[in-house]
Amino acid sequence: MDPDVEYKVKLVTEEVHKQDFPISICRISPKGLLLIIGISLILILAVPYSGIFSNKTHKHDIISNDNDKVHDKTFDHVMGLAKFKHTERTKTSAPKCDETKEDDRLDCYPEGNGDKTKCIQRGCCWQEVHVPSKQKKNRNRFGKNIKGGSPPSCFYPSGYPAYQMIGKPEETDLGYKVVLRRSVASPYPLDIAELKMNVYMETDNRVHFKIFDPADDRYEVPIDTPKPTDKASDPAYRIEFTRSPFGIAVVRKHDELTLFNTSIGPLIFSDQFIQISSSMVSNFTYGLGEHRSSLLLPSDWRTYTIWTQEPDGVRENQNLYGAHPFYLNMEPKTGNAHGVFLLNSNAMDVVLQPSPAITYRTIGGILDFYVFLGPTPSDVIAQYTEVIGRPIMPPYWGLGFHLCRWGYMSANNTWDMVKRMRAAGIPQDVQWNDIEYATDNKIFTYNNSTFSNLPEFVEDLHSHGQHYIQIVDPGIHNETGYSPYDTGLEKEVFITDRDGEPLVGAVWPGTTVFPDFFDDTTIDWWKESAGAYHKDIPFDGMWIDMNEPSNVWANGSVDDGCPNEEPYDKLPYMPGVYGNSLIQTSFCLSANHHNHGKHFNLHSLYGLSMTKASNHALKAIRENQRPFVITRSSFPSNGAYGGKWLGDNYSTWPDMYFSIPGILAFSMFGIPMVGADICGFNSNTNEALCQRWTQLGAFYPFSRNHNSWSCPPKGIDSPCRPQDPTAFSKAMQKSSRKVLLTRYSLLPYLYTLFYRAHVNGTTVARPLFFEFANDETTYAIDRQFLWGPALLISPVLTKRATKVQAAFPKGVWYDFYNGTRFSFTSTTEVTLQAPLDHLNLHVRAGYILPMQKPNITTTTSRLNQFELLVALAPDGSACGELFWDDGDSIDSIDKGKYTYMTFEAISSNTIKSAVTKKGFSGPKMLLGSVTVFGVLSKPQDVKVNNEPAQYTYDANHQVLRINCSTKPIHLEIPFLVKWTLPEVSTKEQPQANDVSGKSKSAPLGQDINRHAKNKHGEKTNDKGKRNKVGKETGNTADINKIREEDGSRLPKKEQGVKHKLSDSPGKQEFKKKMIKKMKDKKLKSGLQKDKL
Repeated sequence: MDPDVEYKVKLVTEEVHKQDFPISICRISPKGLLLIIGISLILILAVPYSGIFSNKTHKHDIISNDNDKVHDKTFDHVMGLAKFKHTERTKTSAPKCDETKEDDRLDCYPEGNGDKTKCIQRGCCWQEVHVPSKQKKNRNRFGKNIKGGSPPSCFYPSGYPAYQMIGKPEETDLGYKVVLRRSVASPYPLDIAELKMNVYMETDNRVHFKIFDPADDRYEVPIDTPKPTDKASDPAYRIEFTRSPFGIAVVRKHDELTLFNTSIGPLIFSDQFIQISSSMVSNFTYGLGEHRSSLLLPSDWRTYTIWTQEPDGVRENQNLYGAHPFYLNMEPKTGNAHGVFLLNSNAMDVVLQPSPAITYRTIGGILDFYVFLGPTPSDVIAQYTEVIGRPIMPPYWGLGFHLCRWGYMSANNTWDMVKRMRAAGIPQDVQWNDIEYATDNKIFTYNNSTFSNLPEFVEDLHSHGQHYIQIVDPGIHNETGYSPYDTGLEKEVFITDRDGEPLVGAVWPGTTVFPDFFDDTTIDWWKESAGAYHKDIPFDGMWIDMNEPSNVWANGSVDDGCPNEEPYDKLPYMPGVYGNSLIQTSFCLSANHHNHGKHFNLHSLYGLSMTKASNHALKAIRENQRPFVITRSSFPSNGAYGGKWLGDNYSTWPDMYFSIPGILAFSMFGIPMVGADICGFNSNTNEALCQRWTQLGAFYPFSRNHNSWSCPPKGIDSPCRPQDPTAFSKAMQKSSRKVLLTRYSLLPYLYTLFYRAHVNGTTVARPLFFEFANDETTYAIDRQFLWGPALLISPVLTKRATKVQAAFPKGVWYDFYNGTRFSFTSTTEVTLQAPLDHLNLHVRAGYILPMQKPNITTTTSRLNQFELLVALAPDGSACGELFWDDGDSIDSIDKGKYTYMTFEAISSNTIKSAVTKKGFSGPKMLLGSVTVFGVLSKPQDVKVNNEPAQYTYDANHQVLRINCSTKPIHLEIPFLVKWTLPEVSTKEQPQANDVSGKSKSAPLGQDINRHAKNKHGEKTNDKGKRNKVGKETGNTADINKIREEDGSRLPKKEQGVKHKLSDSPGKQEFKKKMIKKMKDKKLKSGLQKDKL
């Protein structure tokens, strides 16, 4: 037997039930072994409820013999399903309830209408919990906690009758096979009497297991996943089984940490109710989307419903457009991470509770789990995307700024908008149109009256190096003479009702039918329909909307809803979906998707199927150019075919904040091309909000401003105000130009991050804890984020604020704009000045960012010279990389038509490059400048490839700027940059001009520590020493107050005056003496030096 399956005999008695006894089978005589087994079986039968509820793995006796067989006389077989006769439910001894702590309770009556009598009838425990009135408001009509709440009053006792493992796990080429059987009915109809579980040890860091009905082909999600042929050779995990009640656990070997353990509660597997629970390592859980929530998911008994749906308004934690049953869990003691993915597309609830534990409840399909062992957060996402598909490589122009609104109302108005952007010098790459471009809202048409000159407008965009995208909804107006409908009807591409007729709904064109994108015939029809339209309007990408699918004005269908919906009309459990109905603004659950199944199973996959079909169509239509698809609805693997926007948000400050957790969550879901509608879609924005949102949105991976046609208070009679950058004041336009040009300058870095995501599955926008996993204080930060490992974005998210509280993790950071250096020995919250025209950006020491001189389109920017921003670590090191190709060819990576290079700074004041792939044959890649942060003193000379170079040195900020523009460096050829610093004695070594948040090194100690907080947000004493509980506290520094002391935030003219005084010979000599004196007192701070 494989050593990675743990076998232990457990003596189950009330006296010793908390202790495991490992027994080596090889060292026990046959008689002794039989005696132990006999005693164990007698005790187990005598004490049926003697199991334990804890987060530790339970290792009951799983040694097989003839007595292990469970008789199945209580089963009937109806409609191919094993069904219990509930009248024959076995009576058991009274459940033991006092052993279960409140935080450990697993809800035995999740339907939400239970009482003490019903609870006891189920054989469960009842200990009523008083629910405050405020928490009652957090529950929907089914009693589900959508905003957190209290533990359940009705809960499972330990050892609740469930499935037992029959015999031993059987070894297979990839893992194990296990047979499960239950002899007592669950509370839900149509139990599956016998289950099988296959365990696949697919890679050293990934284990996959499926629990299914061997007698019935239940629905399984048909996305492409790896199909290994060999078992992992050196797995980092061990599999442990619990015999009765059955459980499976995944244990990481090196730290003996149980990552996933289902023995804490009963497995229930009936036809339309499947439940499984697992312990968790910690409450630091992320994912389980799509919801409007904080990035760190509260584990306060909150229910996260997963079912794609267009809501009528957006509320926190309700189910939204995407379905992503994946979570990442952090392990704070070690900084490790792991992830769990349930590949199931049916409607489900997922509950997180404080113990910590997780419970899944789904109403169909099978249990198909993957566990990813990390150990870093980035490793987890890479392992996850290896299963669901690596993210698509976007076209370079897709990284530019996009502009749209529903309500331009004509091609001329749209064209005028583009001209105003050009005149204002504000970058824009893509212009979009919402549904008003189409004749009577019918896709693949354009209005010959209001949009008659649309072909000329698109031609103008292309002549300026810009691109064009239109919205495309799935609903096809069922009108004879409308080509997409006629050809679709002929080819039978539409979803049908249970009578075999096209299901008729109601969306923007009126009555509509819906393509079945799961079918190959439909995919070809979609490609042909889009291709025919493309001949008239050569669009460059597809914006697919309403694909949850959304049937806005007909719940189910226009034909009397959904009559005769058996077996879906009386579900034993209803997940907490919006509207408390699975057909709310959608299709009948019995609708047919040709040979692919019922809509009941396929609903949440519809957006993915449309994304794949649109990706396929664009590849054919635009030939060798990359497809660019942006979808609203999504499912795992969506990122392999397109990007995603976060749907119909509102023009409010909270909505702007929620966009950050949204983009970070979808980065974890393997969809890095993601963004929200900048300035908000619904309701009117205002200049202050839009200005701040434009700054934030300039750093969404997918950056688009979009708003609605009609706004309150009069709705359709009250058009929304324009919110493009030119609609506001000159100051706002200048601010927008500034931040978007900053984005465009950083596109080479962003593009390289997308290359890494495409090749390795890493994230583009990422939370701080991805880079600082050992620092628990970063786990909840979601008001800031990183681009890759190196660029920290700290936006203003509060009305009227001109300062922002920003967290700086341990290390050295540099102000992106002027190179001011910040150094922290632990994560520190800092007050940064943030005037209306300023977005705080900081570069992490040790990294090199490839940049490019920007222009107002990516087409023109790509012709400009490159720049390098080098942020030296304290030891003088830094590294970076650049991926470059033509930006649009679909196969440039596969065919090697790209150039890839690395950059490295080393401690000998040297920067060098290495070209590891040279396949790009476009315009020459010329390096025009190198900026180096953290050069402690003015160089005596600077050389590029051993020739003297022009340079300047900013002594105030210790920044070296090397100008290569007159004799640019060819990046395709390795280069060498070296500077020589003046020789000084040991006593005169140059010091870093740090801005530090540590009280011991800060000259403004009282001012800084007045704002000091520890990692829990509690204020500390003025001296920044240990607090009452003995923990070292962090500190908050008003950085810009310190900057004002050294003049770095003053206008240049004032800076010159201030530093002219501080740099005078007399001052320098005085400072040297004082520095020496301070060193003798162990006060070693550059800040104190500057202050003195």
